[in-house]
Formats: sequence, structure tokens, C-alpha cells
Amino acid sequence: MRIFVKFLLCLLFSSPLQLFAQFRKYSNEFLNIGAGARGLSMGGAQVASARDETAGYWNPAGLTGVKDRTYIGLMHADYFAGIAKYDYLSAAIPIQDNKRALGISILRFAVDDIPNTLYLVEPDGSINYNNIQTFSSADYALLLSFAQNLKQTENKNISFGINAKVIYRKVGKFASAWGFGLDAGLQMHGKNWRLGLVARDITTTFNAWSFHFTEKEKEVLYLTKNDIPVKSNELTAPRLVLGCGYNFRISPSFSLMAEANFDVTFDGKRNTVLSGNTVSVDPHVGLEASIKDVFFIRGGITNFQKALSDGDTLNQKKVWIYQPSVGAGFKIKNVMIDYAFTNLANQSNPLYTHIFSLRLNLARKQSEE
Repeated sequence: MRIFVKFLLCLLFSSPLQLFAQFRKYSNEFLNIGAGARGLSMGGAQVASARDETAGYWNPAGLTGVKDRTYIGLMHADYFAGIAKYDYLSAAIPIQDNKRALGISILRFAVDDIPNTLYLVEPDGSINYNNIQTFSSADYALLLSFAQNLKQTENKNISFGINAKVIYRKVGKFASAWGFGLDAGLQMHGKNWRLGLVARDITTTFNAWSFHFTEKEKEVLYLTKNDIPVKSNELTAPRLVLGCGYNFRISPSFSLMAEANFDVTFDGKRNTVLSGNTVSVDPHVGLEASIKDVFFIRGGITNFQKALSDGDTLNQKKVWIYQPSVGAGFKIKNVMIDYAFTNLANQSNPLYTHIFSLRLNLARKQSEE
């Protein structure tokens, strides 16, 4: 426990908290969506319990849970009735007698076929729909992970992990950005209890944007009274995610895993359960019922926010909304198939999303190093 506390204090005092005003709120937000149908069906509460290939995303320290086999995971999700697409590919490889592990994760979130109406209006004022072209806005991230056991006994396991991430964002031919950042995580596991801590963007993540407008495009932007963007930099503030969980073993063939996570952000006031001028806290709660470690039923709640009530015509009454999710999974030998069903709010017109993921355990004993 003392290792966990020391790690937390180190992260708190090493973060450049004095630079809040320079951070852009919700920067690189696509990296906070989640990964894997299991985690998303549990409301994103994974920091303490993720022990498979998705740990490279949730908490790199959890990669030490991969034993003897290489794990490969795939995920696909359509958001907003297929307008946005989210894809995730990951792999985890144990090394050095399962004391260490390597991981790689690739994420892509994109909106395709966006109409470009820059030349919709002809110089004579007429509208020509044939001038409309389409482009894509896509965000990519590559996470390279390393994890190592710090202490391993019969009743306790402590592991540490780190991510190096490279970000590439592209908006058609008009703009692109490169970014780089680091994450660090810690996990502690007892017989039934779990603790986890992740510091994301611990060094702050830096994105450098460049824009590529032609002279003709700049002229159109100027005539239509639009700003002509120039090179700019974007900083993502550090955040801490704390998690705790407990595995209730009801019977030899049935168990119930419960986990709660708390996202602590330092980039100013947010619409969260606990919201301050400097620090905000956003909770996530998830449950997973396991039947013979073959069939799984899951549920979770996240994204608690205050929003205007749908029935309030004066737009004065605010109510709490949240994002519920449910899911299931089953394991057949070395194949795991997971499904998650979630919506973006509990208002009268929810936006539903279906998420599927596949995990393969390559049954090949790793050679000792």
C-alpha cells in the first residue's frame, strides 16, 4: 500500500499544475472513449481490473496479467448512426518468464464523407451543388506499452507500466497535427481486491497543428468572413484515474466483479459530479458477473452530467443525465467475443451504439529469455 501512496504523491507533485490556463480543455478527447467491449460495457471502470491486451489502453501496468500467450484484440463501433467510426487493434506479449510484458495499441476515430461547401457558391452568386466534395476527419493514436512486476507473492501482486503514445490528426487536406505523450500506471492485486492508478498525459501531451490552404481557398475564406487559421499548438493537461474493485466469489462457478473509477482532471471547471474551478472528478461504475469463467454479463454507468430537461420549454430546469451500458461475452477455448450496448444520454431521444470486440489467445508458450 505504501508503494501505491508514494506513486500517487509523486504524480501529483510532478504535474505542472501551474500551467492550467495554457491547456485546452477536451484536447485529444478521442483517447478517452475507451477500448474493448468489456470495458465499455462496464462504464469504463477498468483501471484496477484490466489484465488483458486492453490494459495497454486502460492501465499499462495490467499487461503483466498476460501469461504465456500472445493476446490480440480487435474492436469496432459505429457512433451517431454510423456517422463516426471507431476502431481499435491491440496486442500484448509476455516476456522474461511472465515478469514483464510488451503491448501495442492502435486507435482510429473518424468521420468520413464530410461535405466541403467551400466552393458551393459561384462568383456570380449562384449555387452549384456539383462543386461539393467530401473529406474525412480522422484521429489516430499509437500506444507502445511496457509493464513489469514489482512484487509478486501468493496473495499480492504489484505491477508498474508506462505508455509512449504518438498521435496523428488529419482534417482532409486542410489541416494535420502530430502529438506525443506519456502515461504511467500502477496496479495492486490481492486475493479478491484490486487497486489501480493511471496518470495520463503525465508530461502533458503536445500537439502541433499545421494548415494547408491554397491561395484560392484562403481567398474564399476571407471573402466569406472566416478566419484563416495559422500554425498552432495544443496542450493536453495531465489527468489521474483512480480505481478500486472487489471480486465477490458467490460460488465456485459464479463470481461478481465490481469496480469504481474516478477521473480527476486539472484543466478547469467541467460538467461533472464534483466540479471545481481547478479540479473536477468524474466517476465510473461497472459490474461483471462471471459464470464458470465462460459466460459474462456486464453493466456500467458513466458520464454523469447536468443538462437542460427535455420537457422544460423555458430552458431553465437542469437534470442529471448519465450514460448507461450493458454487455455480454463468452469464451470458447482461445477465443473471446464481447458485445456492448450503450447510449450517449438518458434523455427522451437517446443515441444508441453497438460495440463488438474479439480477442485471440495464441496458445504458444513464450520462450524464456
